[in-house]
Amino acid sequence: MSPSLPLATTAERRHRLGRRHRLAPSARATSAAQAADAVVGPARHRRRDRLPLRPRPPLRGGRPGRDREGPLRGRQPRPAAQHAQHALRRLHRTRPVRGRLPPRSIAAKERRTLLEHLAKDGQGLDAAWLAQAEADALAALDAQGASTGSQISAAVPALRQKITIGRGKKYETEAGVATRVIRLLAADGRIRRDRPRGSWTSSHFRWVHTEPWPALPAAEARAEIARRWLHAYGPATEADLRWWTGWTLTDVRKALAAAGADQVRLDDGSTALVSPGDTAPEPAPEPWVALLPGLDPSGMGWADRGFHLDPAHRPALFDYAGNLGPTVWWNGEIVGGWAQRPSGEIVWRLLADPGRAAEEAVTAEAVRLAQWLGEARVTPRFRTPLERELVA
Repeated sequence: MSPSLPLATTAERRHRLGRRHRLAPSARATSAAQAADAVVGPARHRRRDRLPLRPRPPLRGGRPGRDREGPLRGRQPRPAAQHAQHALRRLHRTRPVRGRLPPRSIAAKERRTLLEHLAKDGQGLDAAWLAQAEADALAALDAQGASTGSQISAAVPALRQKITIGRGKKYETEAGVATRVIRLLAADGRIRRDRPRGSWTSSHFRWVHTEPWPALPAAEARAEIARRWLHAYGPATEADLRWWTGWTLTDVRKALAAAGADQVRLDDGSTALVSPGDTAPEPAPEPWVALLPGLDPSGMGWADRGFHLDPAHRPALFDYAGNLGPTVWWNGEIVGGWAQRPSGEIVWRLLADPGRAAEEAVTAEAVRLAQWLGEARVTPRFRTPLERELVA
């Protein structure tokens, strides 16, 4: 490592997180698309895609309630919560949370897997059958408009077909093809999610026919992803990008080289990467607090989270598989966790002592979150020890 490399301190990395992830008040987004772009796409929270966007307005709603001690009860949702449904129609949900392959690569992998299942099933279903099923599904969407998976299956008999997966194995199971065909169409960019049935927390969403995205060579797509990720998450390392994407080390290195990453040195003497020319010190934003949902990208963007997370807090905030639960942030550092009880109460606990100003800010933010959620319930898909304790 060269001592002449620009120094990126832990404090500056936290400043970047607050500004670039649009969590500091002066850096907040003006649209849902802008908020999503700031973190290179928000992760899902049990099919509730709006939660990672809510702390990065414009998805806030309501007026701050009066600070008070104890649990905070939810109130009626404000118009901004409804506005979020419409704003998010500009965004496209893609798979998966990790393993961020370019869409064409995802689609090719999905198609190979499904064709293998069809061939092993032994009913004579092949590529021609799949192509016809896809065409019929698109025709049904054209005729019916936005439709749920069940409505598409009702209109397309082929999608009601059952196949056996893992025949003769311990894990043998019978499964329908509808979900797999719809997932393939989505990976191909030929359909996209529309508004859900019912409230914004509903799992029963609709699909609409859309034009596929323009084709882009995989290497070029990976380079673009790397550039965006470096701007949002740098300083970071090859290991961080590999963890975040699920790419091979070779693909990671090629993408970073194509992105033109620059080097900086960290407090511990190691080196990290930033986007080209992005080595200047980051000014400190004003104090900020955030209550982020489980799997939020601000907590899951690095393999090594030491600059914003005390290792002693990991057992309380992560589940057994390494999934991060709901977290409380103060000035770029995770200082605790929060939960919503079945009654709607928002409760939180600090795992560090960030001071009185931080506690007051967390209390106020919890009030705003309760107001925004209203009657909605947001139990995480991945339950962590602290979240379970708070709900109990």
